Amino acid sequence: MSYELFIAERYFRSKRKTGFISLITIFSLGGILIGVAALIITLAIMNGFETEVRTRIIGFDAHIRLNQIHKQPGFENYPEIIDQLKHFDHVVGCAPYIIENAIIQTEKPKTIIVKGVDAEAERDVSKINEYLVAGNLDFGMVPFEGEPPRPGILLGRGVADRLVVGLMDKVYLISPAGLSLTGGPFQTPMVRIFRVTGVFESGLNEFDSNIGLIGINQAQDFFQYGTKIQGIEIKLDHIENSDAVAADIRNKFGEPYTTETWFERNKTLFSWMQIEKWVAFIVLSLIILVAAFNIISTLIMIVMEKNKEVGILKTMGATFESIMRIFLFHGLVVGLVGTVLGSLIGYVACWTQMKYEWFSLPSDIYFIHTLPIEMKVTDFIFISLSALMLTIVASIYPAWKASKLEPVEAIRYE
Repeated sequence: MSYELFIAERYFRSKRKTGFISLITIFSLGGILIGVAALIITLAIMNGFETEVRTRIIGFDAHIRLNQIHKQPGFENYPEIIDQLKHFDHVVGCAPYIIENAIIQTEKPKTIIVKGVDAEAERDVSKINEYLVAGNLDFGMVPFEGEPPRPGILLGRGVADRLVVGLMDKVYLISPAGLSLTGGPFQTPMVRIFRVTGVFESGLNEFDSNIGLIGINQAQDFFQYGTKIQGIEIKLDHIENSDAVAADIRNKFGEPYTTETWFERNKTLFSWMQIEKWVAFIVLSLIILVAAFNIISTLIMIVMEKNKEVGILKTMGATFESIMRIFLFHGLVVGLVGTVLGSLIGYVACWTQMKYEWFSLPSDIYFIHTLPIEMKVTDFIFISLSALMLTIVASIYPAWKASKLEPVEAIRYE
Protein backbone atom coordinates (compact mmCIF):
# COMPACT_ATOMS: atom_id res chain seq x y z
CA MET A 1 0.00 0.00 0.00
CA SER A 2 1.39 3.43 -0.98
CA TYR A 3 1.73 5.98 1.77
CA GLU A 4 -0.79 8.26 0.00
CA LEU A 5 -3.46 5.55 0.19
CA PHE A 6 -2.46 4.78 3.79
CA ILE A 7 -2.88 8.42 4.83
CA ALA A 8 -6.15 8.76 2.93
CA GLU A 9 -7.48 5.67 4.69
CA ARG A 10 -6.38 7.10 8.07
CA TYR A 11 -8.14 10.39 7.29
CA PHE A 12 -11.28 8.46 6.43
CA ARG A 13 -11.30 6.51 9.72
CA SER A 14 -9.96 9.15 12.10
CA LYS A 15 -12.22 11.06 14.47
CA ARG A 16 -12.84 14.60 13.32
CA LYS A 17 -12.34 17.64 15.46
CA THR A 18 -15.61 18.79 13.95
CA GLY A 19 -18.22 16.04 13.94
CA PHE A 20 -20.12 17.91 11.26
CA ILE A 21 -17.50 16.85 8.69
CA SER A 22 -18.07 13.18 9.50
CA LEU A 23 -21.80 13.70 9.20
CA ILE A 24 -21.46 15.21 5.72
CA THR A 25 -19.20 12.31 4.71
CA ILE A 26 -21.88 9.86 5.80
CA PHE A 27 -24.50 11.82 3.86
CA SER A 28 -22.27 11.80 0.80
CA LEU A 29 -21.78 8.05 1.05
CA GLY A 30 -25.51 7.56 1.60
CA GLY A 31 -26.38 9.70 -1.41
CA ILE A 32 -24.15 7.63 -3.67
CA LEU A 33 -25.56 4.43 -2.15
CA ILE A 34 -29.17 5.50 -2.74
CA GLY A 35 -28.46 6.78 -6.24
CA VAL A 36 -26.68 3.62 -7.36
CA ALA A 37 -29.35 1.35 -5.84
CA ALA A 38 -32.17 3.41 -7.39
CA LEU A 39 -30.51 3.30 -10.82
CA ILE A 40 -29.97 -0.46 -10.68
CA ILE A 41 -33.54 -1.17 -9.57
CA THR A 42 -35.09 1.24 -12.11
CA LEU A 43 -33.10 -0.08 -15.07
CA ALA A 44 -33.82 -3.68 -14.01
CA ILE A 45 -37.56 -2.93 -14.01
CA MET A 46 -37.36 -1.22 -17.41
CA ASN A 47 -35.36 -4.14 -18.79
CA GLY A 48 -38.02 -6.48 -17.43
CA PHE A 49 -40.87 -4.61 -19.10
CA GLU A 50 -38.95 -4.36 -22.37
CA THR A 51 -38.26 -8.09 -22.36
CA GLU A 52 -41.91 -8.88 -21.57
CA VAL A 53 -43.15 -6.70 -24.42
CA ARG A 54 -40.57 -8.10 -26.85
CA THR A 55 -41.37 -11.68 -25.85
CA ARG A 56 -45.10 -11.18 -26.37
CA ILE A 57 -44.65 -9.39 -29.69
CA ILE A 58 -42.37 -12.11 -31.02
CA GLY A 59 -44.60 -14.75 -29.45
CA PHE A 60 -47.45 -13.54 -31.62
CA ASP A 61 -45.37 -12.53 -34.61
CA ALA A 62 -42.21 -13.92 -36.22
CA HIS A 63 -38.61 -12.70 -36.12
CA ILE A 64 -38.52 -11.90 -39.85
CA ARG A 65 -41.06 -11.39 -42.60
CA LEU A 66 -40.22 -11.99 -46.26
CA ASN A 67 -42.45 -10.18 -48.73
CA GLN A 68 -42.32 -8.18 -51.92
CA ILE A 69 -41.26 -4.54 -51.90
CA HIS A 70 -44.77 -3.21 -52.51
CA LYS A 71 -46.47 -6.23 -50.86
CA GLN A 72 -48.38 -6.72 -54.10
CA PRO A 73 -49.29 -8.69 -56.06
CA GLY A 74 -47.87 -11.35 -53.72
CA PHE A 75 -46.15 -14.55 -54.85
CA GLU A 76 -47.44 -18.04 -55.40
CA ASN A 77 -44.25 -20.09 -55.61
CA TYR A 78 -44.01 -19.92 -51.83
CA PRO A 79 -43.61 -23.69 -51.19
CA GLU A 80 -40.29 -23.62 -53.06
CA ILE A 81 -39.22 -20.43 -51.27
CA ILE A 82 -40.07 -21.94 -47.87
CA ASP A 83 -37.96 -25.00 -48.72
CA GLN A 84 -35.03 -22.71 -49.52
CA LEU A 85 -35.51 -20.63 -46.38
CA LYS A 86 -35.39 -23.69 -44.15
CA HIS A 87 -31.81 -24.31 -45.30
CA PHE A 88 -30.59 -20.96 -43.96
CA ASP A 89 -28.60 -21.02 -40.73
CA HIS A 90 -30.62 -20.30 -37.54
CA VAL A 91 -34.02 -20.70 -39.30
CA VAL A 92 -36.29 -23.06 -37.34
CA GLY A 93 -39.72 -22.40 -38.88
CA CYS A 94 -41.54 -20.74 -41.79
CA ALA A 95 -45.22 -19.99 -42.42
CA PRO A 96 -47.17 -18.19 -45.19
CA TYR A 97 -49.44 -15.29 -44.30
CA ILE A 98 -51.86 -12.70 -45.69
CA ILE A 99 -52.63 -9.54 -43.72
CA GLU A 100 -55.44 -7.19 -44.79
CA ASN A 101 -57.99 -4.87 -43.22
CA ALA A 102 -61.62 -5.88 -43.05
CA ILE A 103 -64.85 -5.07 -41.22
CA ILE A 104 -66.23 -7.56 -38.72
CA GLN A 105 -69.85 -7.26 -37.69
CA THR A 106 -72.49 -8.78 -35.46
CA GLU A 107 -74.75 -5.93 -34.41
CA LYS A 108 -72.15 -3.16 -34.66
CA PRO A 109 -69.31 -3.09 -37.21
CA LYS A 110 -65.66 -2.87 -36.22
CA THR A 111 -62.59 -2.53 -38.41
CA ILE A 112 -59.95 -5.16 -37.64
CA ILE A 113 -56.79 -6.61 -39.12
CA VAL A 114 -57.42 -10.05 -40.56
CA LYS A 115 -54.43 -12.36 -40.76
CA GLY A 116 -54.64 -15.48 -42.88
CA VAL A 117 -52.36 -18.27 -41.63
CA ASP A 118 -51.71 -21.96 -42.04
CA ALA A 119 -52.72 -23.52 -38.72
CA GLU A 120 -49.95 -26.14 -38.67
CA ALA A 121 -47.15 -23.87 -39.91
CA GLU A 122 -48.22 -21.03 -37.59
CA ARG A 123 -47.40 -23.17 -34.58
CA ASP A 124 -43.78 -23.26 -35.80
CA VAL A 125 -43.36 -19.47 -35.92
CA SER A 126 -45.53 -18.14 -33.06
CA LYS A 127 -46.87 -19.01 -29.61
CA ILE A 128 -50.50 -18.61 -30.60
CA ASN A 129 -51.44 -21.91 -28.91
CA GLU A 130 -50.11 -20.56 -25.60
CA TYR A 131 -52.25 -17.45 -25.92
CA LEU A 132 -55.52 -19.32 -26.43
CA VAL A 133 -57.99 -18.68 -23.60
CA ALA A 134 -60.91 -20.49 -25.25
CA GLY A 135 -61.42 -22.86 -28.15
CA ASN A 136 -58.66 -23.99 -30.49
CA LEU A 137 -56.77 -23.11 -33.64
CA ASP A 138 -59.35 -24.54 -36.04
CA PHE A 139 -60.01 -22.83 -39.36
CA GLY A 140 -61.86 -25.71 -41.00
CA MET A 141 -65.53 -25.78 -41.91
CA VAL A 142 -67.57 -25.84 -38.70
CA PRO A 143 -71.14 -27.25 -38.68
CA PHE A 144 -73.57 -25.85 -36.12
CA GLU A 145 -77.20 -26.78 -35.32
CA GLY A 146 -78.23 -27.77 -38.80
CA GLU A 147 -76.85 -24.63 -40.46
CA PRO A 148 -74.41 -24.84 -43.38
CA PRO A 149 -70.79 -25.32 -42.24
CA ARG A 150 -68.84 -22.09 -41.85
CA PRO A 151 -65.06 -21.49 -41.71
CA GLY A 152 -63.57 -20.82 -38.31
CA ILE A 153 -62.09 -17.54 -37.09
CA LEU A 154 -59.87 -16.85 -34.08
CA LEU A 155 -60.46 -13.48 -32.39
CA GLY A 156 -58.44 -11.43 -29.96
CA ARG A 157 -60.09 -11.10 -26.58
CA GLY A 158 -60.58 -7.36 -27.04
CA VAL A 159 -62.33 -7.92 -30.37
CA ALA A 160 -64.58 -10.64 -28.91
CA ASP A 161 -65.49 -8.44 -25.92
CA ARG A 162 -66.24 -5.48 -28.16
CA LEU A 163 -68.53 -7.58 -30.36
CA VAL A 164 -69.95 -9.49 -27.36
CA VAL A 165 -69.37 -12.87 -29.01
CA GLY A 166 -68.19 -16.23 -27.72
CA LEU A 167 -67.34 -19.66 -29.05
CA MET A 168 -69.42 -20.83 -32.04
CA ASP A 169 -71.08 -17.44 -32.43
CA LYS A 170 -71.58 -16.23 -35.98
CA VAL A 171 -69.77 -13.13 -37.28
CA TYR A 172 -69.72 -11.43 -40.66
CA LEU A 173 -66.50 -10.37 -42.36
CA ILE A 174 -66.73 -7.66 -45.00
CA SER A 175 -63.83 -7.08 -47.37
CA PRO A 176 -63.34 -4.19 -49.82
CA ALA A 177 -61.29 -6.51 -52.05
CA GLY A 178 -62.29 -6.20 -55.68
CA LEU A 179 -64.01 -2.84 -55.34
CA SER A 180 -62.77 0.04 -57.50
CA LEU A 181 -63.45 3.75 -57.61
CA THR A 182 -64.67 3.46 -61.21
CA GLY A 183 -66.82 0.39 -60.84
CA GLY A 184 -70.13 2.20 -60.58
CA PRO A 185 -72.69 2.48 -57.79
CA PHE A 186 -73.83 -1.16 -57.86
CA GLN A 187 -70.66 -2.76 -56.53
CA THR A 188 -71.01 -4.86 -53.42
CA PRO A 189 -68.17 -5.79 -51.07
CA MET A 190 -67.15 -9.37 -50.37
CA VAL A 191 -69.07 -10.77 -47.38
CA ARG A 192 -68.37 -14.09 -45.63
CA ILE A 193 -69.85 -15.72 -42.54
CA PHE A 194 -67.44 -17.23 -39.97
CA ARG A 195 -67.84 -19.13 -36.70
CA VAL A 196 -65.74 -18.11 -33.70
CA THR A 197 -63.67 -21.21 -32.92
CA GLY A 198 -61.23 -19.63 -30.52
CA VAL A 199 -60.26 -16.54 -28.49
CA PHE A 200 -56.66 -15.55 -27.75
CA GLU A 201 -55.07 -13.08 -25.34
CA SER A 202 -51.44 -12.11 -25.89
CA GLY A 203 -51.44 -9.38 -23.24
CA LEU A 204 -50.77 -6.64 -25.79
CA ASN A 205 -53.78 -4.46 -26.56
CA GLU A 206 -52.51 -3.78 -30.08
CA PHE A 207 -53.02 -7.46 -30.93
CA ASP A 208 -55.92 -8.44 -28.69
CA SER A 209 -58.19 -5.55 -29.72
CA ASN A 210 -57.44 -5.44 -33.43
CA ILE A 211 -56.65 -8.86 -34.89
CA GLY A 212 -58.59 -11.88 -36.11
CA LEU A 213 -57.04 -15.02 -37.62
CA ILE A 214 -58.53 -17.11 -40.42
CA GLY A 215 -57.19 -19.94 -42.55
CA ILE A 216 -54.80 -19.09 -45.38
CA ASN A 217 -57.16 -20.64 -47.96
CA GLN A 218 -60.10 -18.56 -46.73
CA ALA A 219 -57.89 -15.45 -46.80
CA GLN A 220 -56.81 -16.13 -50.38
CA ASP A 221 -60.45 -16.35 -51.44
CA PHE A 222 -61.77 -13.56 -49.24
CA PHE A 223 -59.13 -11.02 -50.29
CA GLN A 224 -58.95 -12.32 -53.87
CA TYR A 225 -55.32 -13.43 -53.80
CA GLY A 226 -56.07 -16.53 -55.83
CA THR A 227 -53.23 -18.99 -55.18
CA LYS A 228 -50.84 -16.27 -54.02
CA ILE A 229 -49.80 -15.16 -50.55
CA GLN A 230 -48.57 -11.84 -49.21
CA GLY A 231 -45.44 -13.05 -47.47
CA ILE A 232 -43.64 -15.61 -45.32
CA GLU A 233 -42.97 -15.44 -41.58
CA ILE A 234 -39.62 -16.79 -40.41
CA LYS A 235 -38.71 -17.87 -36.90
CA LEU A 236 -35.08 -18.12 -35.77
CA ASP A 237 -33.33 -19.98 -32.99
CA HIS A 238 -32.33 -16.71 -31.34
CA ILE A 239 -33.60 -13.16 -31.61
CA GLU A 240 -30.07 -11.73 -31.86
CA ASN A 241 -29.60 -13.36 -35.25
CA SER A 242 -32.47 -11.42 -36.87
CA ASP A 243 -30.46 -8.71 -38.63
CA ALA A 244 -27.78 -11.06 -39.97
CA VAL A 245 -30.25 -13.66 -41.28
CA ALA A 246 -32.47 -10.95 -42.81
CA ALA A 247 -29.46 -9.58 -44.68
CA ASP A 248 -28.54 -13.08 -45.92
CA ILE A 249 -32.10 -13.63 -47.19
CA ARG A 250 -32.14 -10.29 -49.02
CA ASN A 251 -28.82 -11.08 -50.67
CA LYS A 252 -30.05 -14.53 -51.67
CA PHE A 253 -33.41 -13.57 -53.22
CA GLY A 254 -32.79 -9.97 -54.31
CA GLU A 255 -35.52 -7.77 -55.76
CA PRO A 256 -38.49 -7.68 -55.67
CA TYR A 257 -38.20 -9.52 -52.35
CA THR A 258 -37.35 -7.72 -49.15
CA THR A 259 -37.25 -8.54 -45.44
CA GLU A 260 -38.58 -6.87 -42.31
CA THR A 261 -37.33 -7.78 -38.84
CA TRP A 262 -39.32 -7.69 -35.60
CA PHE A 263 -37.42 -4.55 -34.54
CA GLU A 264 -38.12 -2.71 -37.79
CA ARG A 265 -41.84 -3.43 -37.39
CA ASN A 266 -41.82 -2.03 -33.85
CA LYS A 267 -38.98 0.47 -34.10
CA THR A 268 -40.93 3.39 -32.63
CA LEU A 269 -41.98 1.42 -29.55
CA PHE A 270 -38.53 0.06 -28.68
CA SER A 271 -36.77 3.33 -29.54
CA TRP A 272 -39.08 5.12 -27.12
CA MET A 273 -38.40 2.52 -24.42
CA GLN A 274 -34.66 3.07 -24.91
CA ILE A 275 -35.12 6.84 -24.59
CA GLU A 276 -37.07 6.30 -21.37
CA LYS A 277 -34.18 4.28 -19.95
CA TRP A 278 -31.69 7.05 -20.76
CA VAL A 279 -33.97 9.72 -19.27
CA ALA A 280 -34.40 7.66 -16.09
CA PHE A 281 -30.63 7.17 -15.90
CA ILE A 282 -29.95 10.91 -16.27
CA VAL A 283 -32.62 11.94 -13.75
CA LEU A 284 -31.58 9.42 -11.10
CA SER A 285 -27.92 10.28 -11.66
CA LEU A 286 -28.76 13.67 -10.15
CA ILE A 287 -28.91 11.89 -6.78
CA ILE A 288 -25.30 10.82 -7.25
CA LEU A 289 -24.42 14.32 -8.48
CA VAL A 290 -25.80 15.87 -5.27
CA ALA A 291 -23.73 13.39 -3.28
CA ALA A 292 -20.70 14.39 -5.35
CA PHE A 293 -21.19 18.04 -4.38
CA ASN A 294 -21.30 16.90 -0.75
CA ILE A 295 -17.96 15.20 -1.33
CA ILE A 296 -16.53 18.53 -2.56
CA SER A 297 -17.66 20.35 0.58
CA THR A 298 -16.48 17.50 2.80
CA LEU A 299 -13.00 17.41 1.28
CA ILE A 300 -12.65 21.20 1.43
CA MET A 301 -13.43 21.12 5.16
CA ILE A 302 -11.02 18.19 5.64
CA VAL A 303 -8.32 20.20 3.87
CA MET A 304 -8.98 23.09 6.27
CA GLU A 305 -8.93 20.72 9.26
CA LYS A 306 -5.76 18.93 8.12
CA ASN A 307 -3.96 22.15 7.24
CA LYS A 308 -1.11 21.46 9.64
CA GLU A 309 -0.72 17.82 8.61
CA VAL A 310 -0.53 18.82 4.93
CA GLY A 311 2.16 21.40 5.77
CA ILE A 312 4.17 18.79 7.68
CA LEU A 313 3.92 16.32 4.81
CA LYS A 314 5.17 18.98 2.40
CA THR A 315 8.12 19.89 4.63
CA MET A 316 8.98 16.16 4.74
CA GLY A 317 9.18 16.10 0.94
CA ALA A 318 5.65 15.20 -0.19
CA THR A 319 5.17 16.33 -3.77
CA PHE A 320 2.30 18.16 -5.42
CA GLU A 321 1.12 14.88 -6.97
CA SER A 322 1.32 12.99 -3.66
CA ILE A 323 -0.90 15.48 -1.82
CA MET A 324 -3.42 15.38 -4.67
CA ARG A 325 -3.47 11.59 -4.60
CA ILE A 326 -4.16 11.55 -0.85
CA PHE A 327 -7.37 13.55 -1.19
CA LEU A 328 -8.35 11.91 -4.47
CA PHE A 329 -8.04 8.54 -2.74
CA HIS A 330 -10.17 9.85 0.11
CA GLY A 331 -12.97 10.86 -2.29
CA LEU A 332 -12.57 7.58 -4.17
CA VAL A 333 -12.99 5.59 -0.94
CA VAL A 334 -16.29 7.37 -0.25
CA GLY A 335 -17.45 6.71 -3.82
CA LEU A 336 -16.26 3.10 -3.80
CA VAL A 337 -17.94 2.22 -0.51
CA GLY A 338 -21.19 3.91 -1.59
CA THR A 339 -21.11 2.24 -5.02
CA VAL A 340 -20.44 -1.24 -3.64
CA LEU A 341 -23.13 -0.97 -0.97
CA GLY A 342 -25.59 0.56 -3.45
CA SER A 343 -24.93 -2.21 -5.98
CA LEU A 344 -25.39 -4.83 -3.27
CA ILE A 345 -28.68 -3.31 -2.08
CA GLY A 346 -29.91 -2.98 -5.67
CA TYR A 347 -29.03 -6.59 -6.42
CA VAL A 348 -30.69 -7.91 -3.27
CA ALA A 349 -33.86 -5.88 -3.92
CA CYS A 350 -34.09 -7.13 -7.52
CA TRP A 351 -33.29 -10.73 -6.58
CA THR A 352 -35.92 -10.85 -3.84
CA GLN A 353 -38.54 -9.47 -6.25
CA MET A 354 -37.62 -12.14 -8.82
CA LYS A 355 -37.66 -14.86 -6.17
CA TYR A 356 -40.67 -13.93 -4.04
CA GLU A 357 -42.60 -11.45 -6.25
CA TRP A 358 -43.31 -9.02 -3.42
CA PHE A 359 -44.77 -6.38 -5.72
CA SER A 360 -47.76 -7.50 -7.75
CA LEU A 361 -49.54 -5.61 -10.52
CA PRO A 362 -53.31 -5.40 -11.12
CA SER A 363 -54.09 -7.86 -13.88
CA ASP A 364 -56.96 -5.74 -15.20
CA ILE A 365 -54.51 -2.93 -16.05
CA TYR A 366 -51.23 -4.68 -16.84
CA PHE A 367 -50.63 -7.74 -18.97
CA ILE A 368 -48.47 -9.36 -16.25
CA HIS A 369 -49.28 -10.09 -12.63
CA THR A 370 -45.98 -9.08 -11.02
CA LEU A 371 -43.31 -6.42 -11.42
CA PRO A 372 -40.85 -7.76 -14.03
CA ILE A 373 -37.14 -7.70 -13.25
CA GLU A 374 -34.18 -8.34 -15.51
CA MET A 375 -30.69 -7.54 -14.22
CA LYS A 376 -27.85 -7.03 -16.67
CA VAL A 377 -24.16 -7.13 -15.81
CA THR A 378 -23.52 -4.25 -18.21
CA ASP A 379 -25.92 -2.04 -16.22
CA PHE A 380 -24.06 -2.75 -12.98
CA ILE A 381 -20.73 -1.97 -14.64
CA PHE A 382 -21.94 1.21 -16.34
CA ILE A 383 -23.69 2.57 -13.23
CA SER A 384 -20.71 1.78 -10.98
CA LEU A 385 -18.20 3.39 -13.34
CA SER A 386 -20.43 6.47 -13.70
CA ALA A 387 -20.72 6.85 -9.92
CA LEU A 388 -16.98 6.43 -9.40
CA MET A 389 -16.23 8.89 -12.19
CA LEU A 390 -18.47 11.53 -10.59
CA THR A 391 -16.81 11.09 -7.19
CA ILE A 392 -13.32 11.34 -8.70
CA VAL A 393 -14.24 14.49 -10.62
CA ALA A 394 -15.76 15.96 -7.45
CA SER A 395 -12.50 15.27 -5.57
CA ILE A 396 -10.20 17.02 -8.04
CA TYR A 397 -10.74 20.63 -6.91
CA PRO A 398 -10.32 20.02 -3.13
CA ALA A 399 -7.26 17.84 -3.84
CA TRP A 400 -5.76 20.59 -6.02
CA LYS A 401 -6.39 23.18 -3.27
CA ALA A 402 -4.65 20.95 -0.74
CA SER A 403 -1.66 20.44 -3.01
CA LYS A 404 -1.25 24.22 -3.45
CA LEU A 405 -0.86 24.88 0.29
CA GLU A 406 2.43 26.51 1.21
CA PRO A 407 4.09 24.49 4.00
CA VAL A 408 5.38 27.60 5.81
CA GLU A 409 1.92 29.20 5.85
CA ALA A 410 0.31 25.90 6.88
CA ILE A 411 2.43 25.43 10.04
CA ARG A 412 3.32 29.06 10.90
CA TYR A 413 0.90 29.31 13.80
CA GLU A 414 1.13 25.69 15.01
